This record gives sequence, structure tokens and C-alpha cells, in this order.
Amino acid sequence: MSTDVDVVVIGAGFGGIYAIHRLREAGFAVRAFEAGSDVGGVWFWNRYPGARCDVPSLSYQYSFSPELDRDWNWSERFATQPEIQRYARFVAERLDVVGAITFDTRVTAAAWDEGLTGWRVTTSAGETVTCRFLVSAVGALSAAQTPPFPGLDSFAGRALHTSQWPDEGVDLTGKRVAVIGTGSSGIQAVPEIARSAAHVTVFQRTANFSLPAQNRPLSDDELARAKAGYPDRRAATFTTRAGHVIPTTGKRILEVSPEERRAELEKAWEFGGNEFLATFIDTSKDLEANALLADFVRDKIRSIVTDPETAEKLSPRGHPIGSKRICVDTAYYETFNSPHVELVDLRDETIETFTPTGLRTTAGEYAFDTVVFATGFDALTGALTRIDVRGVGGRSLAEEWAPGAQTYLGLAVPGFPNLFTLTGPGSPSVLVTVVIAIEQHVDWVTDHLVHLCSAGLTRTEAEPAARDQWTEEVQAATQLTLHRHAPSSWYLGTNVPGKPRLFLPYAGGLDAYRRICDEVATDGYRGFTMTGVREEVAS
Repeated sequence: MSTDVDVVVIGAGFGGIYAIHRLREAGFAVRAFEAGSDVGGVWFWNRYPGARCDVPSLSYQYSFSPELDRDWNWSERFATQPEIQRYARFVAERLDVVGAITFDTRVTAAAWDEGLTGWRVTTSAGETVTCRFLVSAVGALSAAQTPPFPGLDSFAGRALHTSQWPDEGVDLTGKRVAVIGTGSSGIQAVPEIARSAAHVTVFQRTANFSLPAQNRPLSDDELARAKAGYPDRRAATFTTRAGHVIPTTGKRILEVSPEERRAELEKAWEFGGNEFLATFIDTSKDLEANALLADFVRDKIRSIVTDPETAEKLSPRGHPIGSKRICVDTAYYETFNSPHVELVDLRDETIETFTPTGLRTTAGEYAFDTVVFATGFDALTGALTRIDVRGVGGRSLAEEWAPGAQTYLGLAVPGFPNLFTLTGPGSPSVLVTVVIAIEQHVDWVTDHLVHLCSAGLTRTEAEPAARDQWTEEVQAATQLTLHRHAPSSWYLGTNVPGKPRLFLPYAGGLDAYRRICDEVATDGYRGFTMTGVREEVAS
């Protein structure tokens, strides 16, 4: 039985762009659907003031093409959202993948058809497309999460979410603005919002560690040196845990003198970025070592924020530094020295309800014209479970993952044949440089599909035993890190009411993950049941 296309790709962010390219290069007929009106994925939607990558620009790019490296020039050490989105468009146009993408169209449902040995994909435009293989490139951080605050419908002002910021921008000049949430998005947005707003009230549930970006323009000489060194950097990248080379002293913080410790940390602080966490090699594994690093950052917060009470509220407690997503900012802590910026600690008072003019907490009323929800995402799972994906026997993926999302290699789910979940739960995705993780995922999936077609097979499905074993490995890897000491985080899904508490990403490092995936492939794609009869799928 024939299909419309060999592969449907959901999403046109970095994962979707590269998946279209590699799959077409391998001979597959591909069609992609994207909810936005352009490529870029998370970098298309997250247009909020101050949106910027927390990975250095020179590392946050594809590695497969020397020509792309040669012809693209980043302007800053940490690129802004508009520049990253322009880069995504540049790559999509250079690879000639734009014509394969249907924009402004969501995939609303996908159903496995045993007779077809493929998928029936339904879109928001009412179109149904059949395909042999379905590749989800929906992104790990693309399903916006807004807590169900009582009374929100009664609020007469404007409500915005950082990940659904209007394309035309928002003029907040002279406005009274509330920002709810102090994760990466909130920490980036608050200083920019405070530049124009008349008053800013920041509602903080949990204080997060944030490091200074120390952002700056990239000089022509720096770019030229980086381009000349790309081959060596790329080769080294594939052997790293993080997906890019991170400088370190190679020393243990517990083994150096207090004077040397402070000197090295001061140097790293002035250099900026989340590479600060790797200054010493024991702070990501040893609680005593980690505490010294956290104390240094808390001292920095106290030295920056002039009001001691506010500084204490902004100082994270209760979790090791780096066990939750580290933030990178530009003048976040300094912003609280402005008289028109107010911090509300939701550990001391809780939100009771929104009102027509603002909101009420257990301690009093707060009035504002605009509320900005920087409340994050239903990470790693939400973008897929919000699509009505149904596998063998009509089994819903949302139901399958209701007790906790489990996959094989973060890429496949038993009962859902021929479906691949790029950067899905159980993959390194959000713990590493995601562009490099995407390349590894797409290359592996493409090789797997080529292997199937070469063998005359049409169906591949992860085995339950392989899923169970991989789930154990994911949780075991977590136990070797300090992530296990964070009582709550979106890594665990605790920011989403009712979501099962389960550490979702694989914390063993991209290098180890790549090695495991390669071994699975070398062993004839161990853990997959592959069946079917020969059909012309790829030429």
C-alpha cells in the first residue's frame, strides 16, 4: 500500500531543518509541518525582551557543514533570539529545505495504520497525509506552561507568556508590569522590561542561581581564529559530555587553598557564562565542593544587591548549584537596586487569585496593567502529548506516558512503530548543547531507516524490555549526579500539576550516549523488532 511521502517531520526548528536535509539526502521523500510562520522552533516563538542563548554562539550551531561555518558570522558571544532565528533561516535556505515545510499548520493527530504499515497524520488545516515513518522534531521546550491561577479570566489587563510573545513586540513604556517566574526566561526578561516599565513586580517562587553572561561583540579576528579552529573543535566536541568544549582548571576545589579558590572563581566570574560551573572538576559531583561554589555565588549576589533582605530572597537555597537549569543573565541582580523594581517571595506569601486590576496574595493586593508569565514549559513531553498520537490498537501516547514518560534511547516508544522522538525524554537533549545532540539523533535515525529499507523492511518498533532497561539506565545516570538533590525542577516535571515526578533527560553525557547508540546500531539495532516486506521506500 503506497503512502503520500516516506517521512513526515513535525516541526521546523533546528531538529526539523536537519531532519529534512539528512532524510532527503538519504533518498526519502519528506514533508514537514510547522505551527509557526517561519523556521527556528523555540527561537521563532520566544521573542520576549532579552531572549538570548546561554550557550556561546560559536558552539550553538550545526557542525556538519564547513560551508555553513565559513559563511555565517555571529555578532556577539551570546546571540540574541533574532540573530539565532536568522541563522536558522540562513541554514534552511542554504539547504533548500523551506519548500518541504508547510508553515502555519499544526499536526493535531497521528494514528498508526497497521494495514498501511504507516501513519495517518492530520493537520489543523484539515489535511490528512500518510507516511511510512513519523519523526517528531517538536522540541523539548516548546509546550508553554501557565499555572491555572484562580481568577485569571477576570484580569482586565494584558496577559503574555514569554514563549508566545507577539511578533510585533509589546510597548511596556510607562506600564505597571508583573513578571511571574524566575527561571531562564524571567531572569533574561526582567532587566529589559525594567528599562521602560514604570514599575515591575517580580513574583519569585524559587530563587535560581544565575551567572553573568559578560556578553560582548565578537571581533573579526576572533571570528577568523574560531573558523580556522573549527575542525579541531568539532572533533573534540563529539567526545565531550556537554556537546561543546568547556574550559576548566582541572583542579579540585577541595584541594586548593581558599586564596587560589577565590582567584580562580573570580576569573571565571569575570569571563562569564555557564562555563563557570566547570571551573573545578569536583563541584558537579561532590556536595561539599558544590557548597563552596554556591557560597561564592551567594556572596556575589549580596555584593551586588544593595538591600540585604532582597539579596537574601534572591539567594538560592535548598538545591546544589547546577542541579537545576543554571541561568545566565545580563544585570539581573543589579536590576533589583532600581526603586521601581519590587521582589515578592512566594515562599512568604502565596498567590490566592487574580483580580481585575492585578492579583491578591495571602499578604495583600498588587496592581498592574500587564502580567508576563515566565512560567516555562511542559518540558520534553508536552509538545507531543498535546498531539493526539495513537499507536498500535489506538493506544494514546499521552496515556502511555501518563505514569511517567519512558522511551528507548529517548528516540522510540514500544507500541508506536516507525515513530522517532528527537530530543525526547530519555535523551541528553536539554542537558547538553542541543544542536549537537540533534545532529546525533537525526544521523542515527536516518541510518536506521536506511538500514531498514536496504533490508527490505517496513516496520521498526522498540521492544518493551529495551525500554525498561534504558529507563533504568537513565535513572541510574541521574543518581551519579547532583541532580538527585534538587527537590523540584522542570527536569523532574514538578512545574506541571499532575505530571509524574521522573527525571526525564539522560544525564550520562552526550559522549556516553553517542557510544551507546552506536553500539545498538552495530549490534543490528538491538532492542528493535524489525519486520515487513520489501517496498520501494527510499531510492
